[in-house]
Amino acid sequence: MKEDLILMVDSGSDLPISFVEQPNVMGLSLNCNIEGKTVEDYFGQTLDLKWFYDNMRNGQIYTTSQVNTYKFEEAFEKLILDGKSVIYLGLSSGLSGTVNNAFMAINNLKEKYPNCDITVIDTLSASMGIGFLAIQAYEMMKADKTKDEIVNYIENVKLKVNHYFTVDDLHHLKKGGRVSSTAATVGTLLDIKPILHVDNEGKLIPLYKARGRKKSIHELAKNFIEKSSDEMQLITISHGDCYEEARYLEELCRKKGNVKQCEINILGPTIGSHTGAGVLALFFESNKR
Repeated sequence: MKEDLILMVDSGSDLPISFVEQPNVMGLSLNCNIEGKTVEDYFGQTLDLKWFYDNMRNGQIYTTSQVNTYKFEEAFEKLILDGKSVIYLGLSSGLSGTVNNAFMAINNLKEKYPNCDITVIDTLSASMGIGFLAIQAYEMMKADKTKDEIVNYIENVKLKVNHYFTVDDLHHLKKGGRVSSTAATVGTLLDIKPILHVDNEGKLIPLYKARGRKKSIHELAKNFIEKSSDEMQLITISHGDCYEEARYLEELCRKKGNVKQCEINILGPTIGSHTGAGVLALFFESNKR
């Protein structure tokens, strides 16, 4: 592995802390607003996620705030002074302004360090969709691929990473404007579970509805089985404190799909604040989203 190359990911990737603690990986905290205080979300280490989701089940509403330009400048400048090259995989610009602040930080730093080698990638992805890209990028780093090879790969593959979500509680989607108040109320009464995806603009879009939780989980697996290639491949799954259902989704994918590796992790508050407890998401590569 090239010692001067750093892969940076933010906590909107929902990667486990074990990934971030590997050599040449750097994590960046995003922010969640809890009970009037700003709490940094550092990959599940700064907040009890069981407590977080239990509170959401009891009606607690949380908000998030983007990382400002100064924080990016501070993080990037330390790496520049250490002589590092950086690839930062940022949370979709269709969901957050954070990555745009990273671009602004680089422009500011280039006035002071014109030869700095920092590449910011708007992944147009979220949660373990970013995690999917990060895992692939890190494997390339371990194989001593060049920075340009890794960046080109990420840019070419990012719009092939499919994101399929379902949620257990429609009211958090109502809060975010994804469904109307009427749809949330009626959907709850009829046990309607929406299937959503992230489109090519990196925005979360409702696709269709399933009746009941089990049916919605089967629909996630069905999308993978129908859209994925014939080659054995990586899939990633994230969940809002519903690990057993995440494992069930993995089993469904393995039963009829070509799964080489599956990585499962809980969503942190950056994404979980907007989706609520019980969210379940599946990520995999196909010819297109």
